[in-house]
Amino acid sequence: MSWDDAIDGVDRDTPGGRMPRAWRMAQRLQQAANDDVLHGEEDDGLPAYAELHCLSDFSFLRGASDAEALFERARHCRYWALAITDECSLAGIVRGWEGAKATGVKLIVGSEFALVDGTRFVLLVETRDGYTQLCALITTARRAATKGHYTLTRADVEAQFRDASPELFALWLPGGVPQPEEGQWMQQVFGERAYLAVELHRECDDAARLASLLTLARQLRMTPLASGDVHMANRRDRALQDTVTAIRHTVPLAEAGAVLFRNGERHLRSRRALGNIYPAALLQAAVEVAQRCSGFDLKRDVKYDYPAELVPAGHTATSYLRELTEAGLKWRYPEGVSDKVRALVEKELALVEFKGYEAFFLTVQDVVHFARSKKILCQGRGSSANSVVCFALGITAVNPDETRLLIARFLSETRNEPPDIDVDFEHERREEVIQYVYGKYGRHRAALAATVISYRGKSAVRDVAKAFGLPPDQISLLANCFGWGNGETPMEQRLEEAGFDTANPLIMKILAITSLLEGKPRHLSQHVGGFVIAEQTLSTVVPIENAAMADRTIIQWEKDDLETMGMLKVDCLALGMLTCIRKTLDLIRVHRGRDYEIATIPPEDQSTYGMIQAADTVGVFQIESRAQMAMLPRLKPARFYDLVIEVAIVRPGPIQGDMVHPYLRRRQGLEPVEYPSEEVKDILKDTLGIPLFQEQVMELMMHAAEYTDSEADNLRRSMAAWKRGGDMESHRTRIRERMEARGYASAFIDQIFEQIKGFGSYGFPQSHAASFAKLVYASCWLKRHEPAAFACGLLNAQPMGFYSPSQLVQDARRGRGGRKSVTVLPVDVMRSDWDNTLVGGCPWRSEEDEGEQPDIRLGFRQIAGLSEKIGEAIMAARRRRPFSSVEDLSLRAGLDEKARTALAEAGALQSLVGNRNAARWAVAGIERQRPLLPGSPEEQPIALPAPRIGEDITADYRSVGLSLEAHPMALLRPQMRAQRILGLRDLQSRPSGSGVHVAGLVTQRQRPATAKGTIFVTLEDEHGMINVIVWSHLAMRRRRALLESRLLAVRGRWERVDGVEHLIAGDLRDMSALLGELSLPSRDFH
Repeated sequence: MSWDDAIDGVDRDTPGGRMPRAWRMAQRLQQAANDDVLHGEEDDGLPAYAELHCLSDFSFLRGASDAEALFERARHCRYWALAITDECSLAGIVRGWEGAKATGVKLIVGSEFALVDGTRFVLLVETRDGYTQLCALITTARRAATKGHYTLTRADVEAQFRDASPELFALWLPGGVPQPEEGQWMQQVFGERAYLAVELHRECDDAARLASLLTLARQLRMTPLASGDVHMANRRDRALQDTVTAIRHTVPLAEAGAVLFRNGERHLRSRRALGNIYPAALLQAAVEVAQRCSGFDLKRDVKYDYPAELVPAGHTATSYLRELTEAGLKWRYPEGVSDKVRALVEKELALVEFKGYEAFFLTVQDVVHFARSKKILCQGRGSSANSVVCFALGITAVNPDETRLLIARFLSETRNEPPDIDVDFEHERREEVIQYVYGKYGRHRAALAATVISYRGKSAVRDVAKAFGLPPDQISLLANCFGWGNGETPMEQRLEEAGFDTANPLIMKILAITSLLEGKPRHLSQHVGGFVIAEQTLSTVVPIENAAMADRTIIQWEKDDLETMGMLKVDCLALGMLTCIRKTLDLIRVHRGRDYEIATIPPEDQSTYGMIQAADTVGVFQIESRAQMAMLPRLKPARFYDLVIEVAIVRPGPIQGDMVHPYLRRRQGLEPVEYPSEEVKDILKDTLGIPLFQEQVMELMMHAAEYTDSEADNLRRSMAAWKRGGDMESHRTRIRERMEARGYASAFIDQIFEQIKGFGSYGFPQSHAASFAKLVYASCWLKRHEPAAFACGLLNAQPMGFYSPSQLVQDARRGRGGRKSVTVLPVDVMRSDWDNTLVGGCPWRSEEDEGEQPDIRLGFRQIAGLSEKIGEAIMAARRRRPFSSVEDLSLRAGLDEKARTALAEAGALQSLVGNRNAARWAVAGIERQRPLLPGSPEEQPIALPAPRIGEDITADYRSVGLSLEAHPMALLRPQMRAQRILGLRDLQSRPSGSGVHVAGLVTQRQRPATAKGTIFVTLEDEHGMINVIVWSHLAMRRRRALLESRLLAVRGRWERVDGVEHLIAGDLRDMSALLGELSLPSRDFH
């Protein structure tokens, strides 16, 4: 359509310029409450329309609506197409494709840009090459700026199209005062593909603006078209739209008039309304552009190839993967491969070849090979542990001869998305792996996947309250109403406790907007380790931008987008326990004369299982939580597979599927184990007839209900999604019909189906549990036989795990059962290194005589505020000669005031000056002015008394996070006795069911999602820890004491059943005032 065709349908005789004939009707319609209620959209008399300028909520605080809502509204309005044009971004485009697929409305792929000179335009994709051009332009702009921003110049745009004609349509967005020169430049770059976007929003100057823009279009000979600058799906979303605008501009709503839209017209308006606003020719022009863009389909046309350079000359990817697999089988099975394993290998290799995933496996193998060459511990996990090929390649550690694998859980013929291969690396050395991938493939071909950071209750209410002008102190109080542990407490109660009037309309409005903002994307971050690697330039597939971290780049799609697009990612994840184990093994090698690897740690050690059965598992992998500790004495693991079960059974899936108690009763011989058929027995015998793992459910259906591999995998997906609307009921009918036809009883079918539904909360793959169980056993063996090295390794791997350094040190010092106690020595500038170290001890004398355990010397890393650079400087100066004084230390190590103070407060100078007070005085003395005159008498050191023990303990916790002095509760014990409060050790002599009164430091709070408001609290005193169960009714009644106490007193009922001990709380009291300034933050978990 030409520009003069577009002018047709405009009333040239209307005063004030050219304007639609139906303008007066449009003015009346402006008074309507909401265009959303208009009907008759299906009438043939309404004009066709395609919206070509629409921002979703992935424009991050610009658009207010998600793609689903936008496309649903477009379907309701019967739009021909809808473009998603988030600013310099394709982060939401895959969601747009999904919305288009669900509604039948065509998706146009596009993006909006603002150049540094103020020129604004929208680019719309016509072809695959046009999509490549758009991705490249976004990448150029994003890589030129810091995370979250972009910079684009006219020169950048011109360079993009210097060697190739644009295969994009460009909509020029003229400003309030159109600059013809901008339009001329658009025409120079995009030629006839450049259009002038006319955007009218029922404002008082629309008539004049329309006339002006049409005149400009005639002058430039540029075709005008209608577009809406859409920021929300419906008019009713305006309150949220205004709020996110205020948040983005960091101004209160009351002062945001200049940046807010004047009305609610930037929604997807009905075609009736649009027909009353725009000339028909402009609406038709928009449809014609959309029709020319409709040949491009994001999912169909955007393909990428996996790297092929790992395949050496003379090989195909298939033959090379086969060669590496066969070599790995010889390494794994030096005495020969069993028929079972050989059959699994052949089936899997054929499946990998059929799906074309060989290069993916080779890439992961290459990354793992690099890590091992650098002595970085790593281990695959997740569903990939079902892969015998991954086991042969050294990616995973689960031996198919030791457990039952199901390849369908990992890979199947009909699954249309790539498999997951997740590999954990030491968390302190994973960056080496990440930089290896960048170096191997280049930053133009490799980038990390994105993660969408979305608003949660607390962050949402903070931003909304700020936008509504609440003062900072009230914002903090209101945000605390959304804090940890508040989920089960009615909002009215939380508000009243915080001092808010629940009838205050402002507070109610803030909460209403907060509920709309929750879940909305806030910004893109980097995935924990998911790499996307391509054969071609990656930015031809998806835009790349800078991450917040140096030397990191991310694509604009997250893992679900990649799955939808069928793109492979390599997950290089970080695991603190691998760091701990590697450091522990290094310490054992140096100090104890034993050279272990994870695979060579002695298996099935009964003393290790004895420690596990006694729940002596503080600090070990996975089974260290209070819930796991409560299960251990009941399950009594005595072999490796028991650990696999233990890892998986304390999960929401088995708990909600009512699998835990039946399993325990059968394990304890209290309930018979019966199988309805031999095929069911073969599948479920290892778990006593209870389906605890996803693979068991899939295999059960493949045999008992004759599911195919793909049907079983579809069932697994439905299990995971049924609470979000997954189609489990269709499976119920199919399962019942097929199992009844094979002779299974209705009761058994119903029982199995209800257990299957429990996996909707969270069911573990057996392969994943088996992978983790390897690390569980290794960490437990190390804790049992090398407690000093293990505790030292744990401290050197912090932050990680469930427990604080203080709890880890206290656990090591106490010892328990056959596990030896460990002496821990304080930080000392004369003896400490940066890391915690082992001192003394002796090597193992024999398998029966493990020798004396060394002591642990705390390192400088434990001191708050002291950098590793300072620690290394102290060590280097000390190696030259010992320090003679604090001043000598300061001068030779180059310490500034901050470092000197940190050392003094940590008690690290006491070997030089005697006590903490003297150290503080010595440090202060260095800052005092030296004598001005030669020969002036030097200031003599003052003999200062040592601090009181309570003061020392307070300083220890503040500076080091732990104390080697008396436990704080030991100092308070006389006061506790005066109030008849028991020590935790006293509970051992009390019979189960006794009423008791105890108190302790709060070290953990845990509120599992499946616990229906119950909160588990760990209390600690000088003798140990106990688990306190706080039922939801008490949690609500004593919420502040529960959530805010550092020192908590509990009256309740002491229970001891099957070796499991806990206290059922009846009442709670905050006694934190007794701690004074002692800071003891708890670790709170969901």
